[in-house]
Formats: sequence, C-alpha cells, structure tokens
Amino acid sequence: MLHSLIRRHFKLLAVVLLAGVALSTVVAEKEIPLTKFSQDVGGYGATMTFLYCYSCGYRKAFDDYYNIIREKYPEITIRGGNYDPSGFNMLLSKVLLITKLLLIIALMSNYDISRYIGNRFAPWWQWCFNNKLYASMMIFFLGNTIEAQLISSGAFEITLNDVPVWSKLETGRFPAPQEMFQIIDNHLQFTNKIEPNPDFVK
Repeated sequence: MLHSLIRRHFKLLAVVLLAGVALSTVVAEKEIPLTKFSQDVGGYGATMTFLYCYSCGYRKAFDDYYNIIREKYPEITIRGGNYDPSGFNMLLSKVLLITKLLLIIALMSNYDISRYIGNRFAPWWQWCFNNKLYASMMIFFLGNTIEAQLISSGAFEITLNDVPVWSKLETGRFPAPQEMFQIIDNHLQFTNKIEPNPDFVK
C-alpha cells in the first residue's frame, strides 16, 4: 500500500523534496553551523571565529587551536563552524543530493524512470531495479563520496572581531601557535580588556 501510494504521488514527493532541500540551503547560508565550543562565551572582549573544511578532517585542528587560545586568552569567545564553498561546486553538490534521494525513492517505490532516462541507461536502471537494496546503498555512498569531494574546500579561515586574520586558502598552511598569539596581540593592542593568562606556559 505504501509503495503504491508513493508511486502515485512520486512527482509531488519530488517537488516537496526539492523545496525542502532548497529551503535548508537558504537557512544554512544565513546561519553558521557552530560547534559545541560556541557555547563557551567569555562574557566580554573579543570574538574569534574559525570556519574550516569539516570534510577535510580539520575539526581536530580547530579543537587544538581552541585549547591553546583559551589557555592563554581565557576571555576570548571562540566560535567554529563548517566553511561552505560558494559557486558552482556548492550548487552541483545540492543537485547531486536531490538526484541521489530521488533515485533511492524511485527504487524503493518501484517507480519506473526508464522512460525518462532513455534506452541508453535502461539496462542500468533495470539492474538497479532487480537489486534495490544493493543499488540504493551504492547510490547513497557513491553520492556522498562525490558530494564530499565537491565541497572539500581545504579552508581554515580565521577572523577576529569579524576582521580576517588568517586564510589557509591564501597561505596554503595553518598558522603556527606563536604566529596566532602574535596575530591576537597585534589586533588587541589598542584595548586593555583582554590580557594574556599570566600562568600560561609558552
């Protein structure tokens, strides 16, 4: 019964799915996804924001910087979130996400799309139709792999009070701890609100 219901309303489901992904994209562009460390507010003083490539495995690097900065500058608020690349790659990853989900829904609902994809791909779809579970898993994981490659920006961008202070996209490397301390000191030299922790050991 569920399969027949999905088959009858497949186009409606596709439109709803497309609208949902588009809405989530708009919301994601307006809000920076923050990590758990974003809740640690220093109360007053400066705010340092890290936008990093999560799919590149840079979350650990952010954790390391968070620890050393909070140790020396405990009153600085530190925020972190995923860096979403703009442009064609981001758009293509969204299209791929929609296509992946639609193909899986079509398979699970026994909806035949061979008339839409042409005779050239009909044998491939027939194979997927005969191996629904394996084909769905293959489409899901292959789609995720391609999406991750598309949005892997290699970014590790740092701002202090909304002023860019470091860009891995421009420098090609992470800042050394002493470089980071120097950057913070230089940008905060005109204020007496932030003082280094006197017990910090270099």
